[in-house]
Amino acid sequence: MQKFDQDYYQRYYGNAETRAVSAEEQARQIHFVASYLRYLDIRISSGIDVGCGVGQMLAACEREFPNATWQGIEFSAYLCDKHGWIQGSVVDTEIKPADFIICSDVLGYLGKRDCKKAIKNLARMTNQALYLSVLTSDDLDICDQDITDMSQKLRPASWYKEHLNKHFVSIGGGVFLKKPLTAAVWKMEQI
Repeated sequence: MQKFDQDYYQRYYGNAETRAVSAEEQARQIHFVASYLRYLDIRISSGIDVGCGVGQMLAACEREFPNATWQGIEFSAYLCDKHGWIQGSVVDTEIKPADFIICSDVLGYLGKRDCKKAIKNLARMTNQALYLSVLTSDDLDICDQDITDMSQKLRPASWYKEHLNKHFVSIGGGVFLKKPLTAAVWKMEQI
Protein backbone atom coordinates (compact mmCIF):
# COMPACT_ATOMS: atom_id res chain seq x y z
CA MET A 1 0.00 0.00 0.00
CA GLN A 2 1.18 3.50 -0.84
CA LYS A 3 2.64 5.45 2.10
CA PHE A 4 1.21 8.95 2.13
CA ASP A 5 3.73 10.32 4.60
CA GLN A 6 5.88 13.42 4.89
CA ASP A 7 8.41 12.11 2.33
CA TYR A 8 5.68 11.47 -0.26
CA TYR A 9 4.25 14.99 0.03
CA GLN A 10 7.69 16.60 0.08
CA ARG A 11 8.60 14.83 -3.17
CA TYR A 12 5.37 15.38 -5.12
CA TYR A 13 4.37 18.79 -3.72
CA GLY A 14 7.14 20.42 -1.71
CA ASN A 15 10.30 20.07 -3.77
CA ALA A 16 10.26 22.34 -6.84
CA GLU A 17 12.49 19.90 -8.78
CA THR A 18 10.35 16.79 -8.20
CA ARG A 19 6.85 18.10 -7.58
CA ALA A 20 4.12 16.81 -9.86
CA VAL A 21 2.11 20.02 -9.73
CA SER A 22 2.52 23.49 -8.27
CA ALA A 23 0.07 25.53 -6.24
CA GLU A 24 -0.08 27.99 -9.15
CA GLU A 25 -1.08 25.24 -11.61
CA GLN A 26 -3.78 23.98 -9.28
CA ALA A 27 -5.06 27.52 -8.71
CA ARG A 28 -5.31 28.03 -12.50
CA GLN A 29 -7.26 24.78 -12.83
CA ILE A 30 -9.70 25.75 -10.09
CA HIS A 31 -10.06 29.25 -11.60
CA PHE A 32 -11.04 27.66 -14.92
CA VAL A 33 -13.56 25.32 -13.24
CA ALA A 34 -15.00 28.12 -11.08
CA SER A 35 -15.34 30.38 -14.13
CA TYR A 36 -17.12 27.62 -16.04
CA LEU A 37 -19.53 26.98 -13.15
CA ARG A 38 -20.23 30.72 -12.85
CA TYR A 39 -20.83 30.89 -16.61
CA LEU A 40 -23.40 28.10 -16.25
CA ASP A 41 -24.95 30.02 -13.33
CA ILE A 42 -24.32 27.12 -10.95
CA ARG A 43 -24.22 28.55 -7.46
CA ILE A 44 -21.76 27.00 -5.06
CA SER A 45 -22.49 27.42 -1.36
CA SER A 46 -20.61 24.33 -0.10
CA GLY A 47 -17.71 22.24 -1.24
CA ILE A 48 -15.53 19.30 -0.31
CA ASP A 49 -12.05 18.42 -1.54
CA VAL A 50 -11.84 14.64 -1.22
CA GLY A 51 -8.17 13.74 -1.08
CA CYS A 52 -7.22 17.35 -0.44
CA GLY A 53 -3.55 16.55 0.12
CA VAL A 54 -1.63 19.65 1.14
CA GLY A 55 -4.70 21.82 0.50
CA GLN A 56 -3.65 23.74 -2.61
CA MET A 57 -6.93 23.22 -4.49
CA LEU A 58 -8.93 23.76 -1.32
CA ALA A 59 -7.22 27.14 -0.80
CA ALA A 60 -7.93 28.06 -4.43
CA CYS A 61 -11.61 27.15 -3.98
CA GLU A 62 -11.83 29.29 -0.87
CA ARG A 63 -10.54 32.24 -2.93
CA GLU A 64 -12.89 31.53 -5.89
CA PHE A 65 -15.97 30.93 -3.73
CA PRO A 66 -15.36 32.99 -0.57
CA ASN A 67 -18.96 32.75 0.63
CA ALA A 68 -19.07 28.95 0.44
CA THR A 69 -18.22 26.57 3.27
CA TRP A 70 -15.34 24.19 2.52
CA GLN A 71 -14.15 20.92 3.99
CA GLY A 72 -11.05 18.86 3.30
CA ILE A 73 -11.06 15.07 3.52
CA GLU A 74 -7.73 13.27 3.39
CA PHE A 75 -6.59 9.66 3.75
CA SER A 76 -3.11 10.58 5.05
CA ALA A 77 -2.93 10.62 8.85
CA TYR A 78 0.21 12.75 8.52
CA LEU A 79 -1.64 15.54 6.66
CA CYS A 80 -4.73 15.32 8.85
CA ASP A 81 -2.55 15.83 11.91
CA LYS A 82 -0.68 18.68 10.24
CA HIS A 83 -3.63 20.56 8.69
CA GLY A 84 -6.69 19.40 10.61
CA TRP A 85 -8.41 17.76 7.64
CA ILE A 86 -11.11 15.16 8.23
CA GLN A 87 -9.47 11.76 7.92
CA GLY A 88 -11.29 9.45 5.54
CA SER A 89 -11.37 7.67 2.22
CA VAL A 90 -13.22 8.54 -0.97
CA VAL A 91 -14.40 4.92 -0.96
CA ASP A 92 -16.62 5.11 2.10
CA THR A 93 -16.53 8.52 3.79
CA GLU A 94 -20.04 9.48 4.79
CA ILE A 95 -20.44 13.22 4.81
CA LYS A 96 -23.28 15.59 4.07
CA PRO A 97 -23.45 16.23 0.29
CA ALA A 98 -22.09 19.50 -1.06
CA ASP A 99 -22.65 21.59 -4.18
CA PHE A 100 -19.11 21.10 -5.50
CA ILE A 101 -16.81 18.14 -4.98
CA ILE A 102 -13.15 17.95 -5.97
CA CYS A 103 -11.39 14.62 -6.35
CA SER A 104 -7.99 15.13 -7.91
CA ASP A 105 -5.38 12.41 -8.31
CA VAL A 106 -7.05 9.99 -5.89
CA LEU A 107 -8.86 7.27 -7.87
CA GLY A 108 -5.66 6.00 -9.48
CA TYR A 109 -4.51 4.67 -6.12
CA LEU A 110 -7.54 2.41 -5.74
CA GLY A 111 -8.19 -1.11 -6.98
CA LYS A 112 -11.11 -1.53 -9.40
CA ARG A 113 -13.66 -2.60 -6.77
CA ASP A 114 -12.80 0.29 -4.47
CA CYS A 115 -12.69 2.69 -7.40
CA LYS A 116 -16.25 1.73 -8.41
CA LYS A 117 -17.35 2.28 -4.80
CA ALA A 118 -15.56 5.63 -4.76
CA ILE A 119 -17.35 6.82 -7.90
CA LYS A 120 -20.70 5.87 -6.38
CA ASN A 121 -19.73 7.69 -3.19
CA LEU A 122 -18.69 10.78 -5.17
CA ALA A 123 -22.11 10.72 -6.84
CA ARG A 124 -23.78 10.49 -3.43
CA MET A 125 -21.71 13.42 -2.11
CA THR A 126 -22.24 15.67 -5.15
CA ASN A 127 -25.26 17.95 -5.29
CA GLN A 128 -24.26 19.76 -8.48
CA ALA A 129 -20.69 19.62 -9.82
CA LEU A 130 -17.63 17.40 -9.58
CA TYR A 131 -14.10 18.20 -10.65
CA LEU A 132 -12.25 14.94 -11.25
CA SER A 133 -8.69 14.38 -12.36
CA VAL A 134 -7.06 10.95 -12.65
CA LEU A 135 -4.07 9.58 -14.55
CA THR A 136 -5.17 7.00 -17.12
CA SER A 137 -3.28 4.54 -19.27
CA ASP A 138 -4.17 6.79 -22.22
CA ASP A 139 -2.12 9.63 -20.68
CA LEU A 140 1.26 7.93 -20.58
CA ASP A 141 2.47 9.64 -23.74
CA ILE A 142 1.83 13.12 -22.32
CA CYS A 143 2.62 12.80 -18.60
CA ASP A 144 6.11 13.44 -17.28
CA GLN A 145 6.89 10.06 -15.77
CA ASP A 146 9.91 11.46 -13.91
CA ILE A 147 7.69 13.57 -11.65
CA THR A 148 4.49 11.49 -11.75
CA ASP A 149 3.83 8.83 -9.15
CA MET A 150 3.79 5.81 -11.43
CA SER A 151 2.67 3.45 -8.65
CA GLN A 152 -0.93 4.34 -9.56
CA LYS A 153 -3.21 1.74 -11.13
CA LEU A 154 -3.57 2.78 -14.74
CA ARG A 155 -6.95 2.16 -16.37
CA PRO A 156 -8.19 3.44 -19.73
CA ALA A 157 -10.13 6.71 -19.73
CA SER A 158 -13.05 4.76 -21.20
CA TRP A 159 -13.27 2.69 -17.98
CA TYR A 160 -13.71 5.84 -15.88
CA LYS A 161 -16.15 7.37 -18.35
CA GLU A 162 -18.30 4.22 -18.31
CA HIS A 163 -18.67 4.38 -14.53
CA LEU A 164 -18.97 8.16 -14.25
CA ASN A 165 -21.60 8.38 -17.01
CA LYS A 166 -24.04 6.47 -14.79
CA HIS A 167 -24.18 9.49 -12.45
CA PHE A 168 -22.74 12.49 -14.28
CA VAL A 169 -22.57 14.37 -17.56
CA SER A 170 -19.05 15.37 -18.59
CA ILE A 171 -18.83 18.96 -19.79
CA GLY A 172 -15.06 19.05 -20.39
CA GLY A 173 -12.02 20.14 -18.45
CA GLY A 174 -12.58 17.47 -15.81
CA VAL A 175 -15.94 19.01 -14.87
CA PHE A 176 -18.91 16.70 -14.40
CA LEU A 177 -22.47 17.77 -13.60
CA LYS A 178 -24.77 15.55 -11.58
CA LYS A 179 -27.63 13.89 -13.43
CA PRO A 180 -30.30 14.98 -14.07
CA LEU A 181 -28.91 18.27 -15.36
CA THR A 182 -30.32 21.43 -13.84
CA ALA A 183 -28.10 23.76 -15.88
CA ALA A 184 -28.61 24.43 -19.58
CA VAL A 185 -25.62 22.76 -21.23
CA TRP A 186 -25.69 22.49 -25.00
CA LYS A 187 -25.19 18.98 -26.39
CA MET A 188 -22.01 20.06 -28.17
CA GLU A 189 -20.59 21.15 -24.81
CA GLN A 190 -21.15 17.68 -23.38
CA ILE A 191 -18.48 15.05 -23.90
